[in-house]
Amino acid sequence: MLGKGATQREIARITGISRHTIRAYQQRFAAEPPNCSTLATDPEEQTAPPRPPTPAPATVSACEPHRTFIEAQLRLQRNAMAIYQDLVDQFAFAGAYNSVKRFVARLRHRAPEQFDRLSFQPGEEMQVDYGEGAPTLVPGTDRYRRPRLFVATLRYSRASFRRVVWKSSQQVWAELHEQAWRYFGGSCRYAVLDNLKEGVIKPDLYEPQLNAVYAATLAHYGVVADPARVRDPNRKGTVEHAIGHTQATALKGRHFASIEEQNTFLDHWERTWAATRIHGTERRQVQAMFEQERPLLQPLPVLGMQYFKDEERTVYDDSCVRVDHSSYAARPAPIGSKVLVRIFARRIEIRELATQVLLRSHAKAERPGTVVLPADERVFNPSRETRRILVQARAIGPDTSRLCELLFAIEGRVGQRKLWGIVGLAGRYPKRLIDTACATAIDDGLYSYRHVKALTERLVAAALAALDMPPQAELDLAQEHPLIRPGDDYAELFARGAAQAHDPTPSRSFTHDHE
Repeated sequence: MLGKGATQREIARITGISRHTIRAYQQRFAAEPPNCSTLATDPEEQTAPPRPPTPAPATVSACEPHRTFIEAQLRLQRNAMAIYQDLVDQFAFAGAYNSVKRFVARLRHRAPEQFDRLSFQPGEEMQVDYGEGAPTLVPGTDRYRRPRLFVATLRYSRASFRRVVWKSSQQVWAELHEQAWRYFGGSCRYAVLDNLKEGVIKPDLYEPQLNAVYAATLAHYGVVADPARVRDPNRKGTVEHAIGHTQATALKGRHFASIEEQNTFLDHWERTWAATRIHGTERRQVQAMFEQERPLLQPLPVLGMQYFKDEERTVYDDSCVRVDHSSYAARPAPIGSKVLVRIFARRIEIRELATQVLLRSHAKAERPGTVVLPADERVFNPSRETRRILVQARAIGPDTSRLCELLFAIEGRVGQRKLWGIVGLAGRYPKRLIDTACATAIDDGLYSYRHVKALTERLVAAALAALDMPPQAELDLAQEHPLIRPGDDYAELFARGAAQAHDPTPSRSFTHDHE
């Protein structure tokens, strides 16, 4: 056909042979012409090229009669094995499982997953995550282990902070965030993370619960946490790509003698290569975008975060909690209750367990066995008891206060029992009578609880006896008496007074005329 002048496309259409193969033969024939004796001499054979093979008729799947049922099961998210079992049980299906599997694969139509292109303002978001670093020599041993690789990436500029650590904890996780913000020269408004335990205690789509140390660190720097949904790593795809880029480019095939050596290398690699690269999507240099973003980061506080750990403690019968073999006053928390103790480097805070409301704050004891309990809160303190008794005595009355002060001045701490007895009388008798009894005791020169009690009981008995006396009979009103004038005199007095009010001429008084 090439000798007859047929084109490559025409030969490919008739014979079904690839045009690349036909082109290779054409080049070979041009270099070395074929032997004419090998060509067909029959004119019909030359003029009538062979026809392409007829395609075999398409076979119909044994599942085709059950298409409606299978499509309905696929909408219920059932797999091929479950559909095959139902076909056998309900329709006496005689085909094989592989037939059902092929038919189901053709029916399933998976639409391509769509990813939204996210854009953020400078200084708006930072994404954080953990990965694995390069093998590093474990201190004190001859073996290598991969440390944890922390990466924090600013979403706008793609500038990253990278550190490796041997172990992670709530405090280490928060410290790495703080180091990242110090490295960038400011903090962003949002931090996007996944639901690892160092950051999120309880994952929730609507109200995720952060651990206390991480939440306090974010609040200290004015950052709001935005945890990604569970099994949704694409929400923080920027930091995921940064971790993969670090592992594949910077750390691939490398070994380090220490953590410090690996961190030094990562810092050098970030400044020399990662920050100076042209970002594939933005088509701009990362360092140039970071210089644009840096002034828009939030300013850092002067003081760093004061880290702490929370522990649950019980208030003992001395109204204290035990922390590191020392006792701290916990009032107003009731004895036997559970409280939250927040332990800082140089102080402790006692908070309510449910609401975390601050109850007390103490400087941390420097020596084990120290009791941080004010004197006025101790269960027994003679000096405190004396002040309390005298305050209650003053509430009863001045004479009671004077008698108690005289008793304490004479007998000292031993006389506190008498003082307690005197002020205890206020619970049974009126305070006015107790104060009167104390005044009488002072006049008598008997500074005794028994004497004051006897006088008080005597006064109470006299008051009760006075209440039991019958009331005085009422006097009858007299209608006639030599001192009572007749009613006509008063009527004449009122009449003259009314006339005088209308007549300006002075007149003699009613009394003078009557006389």
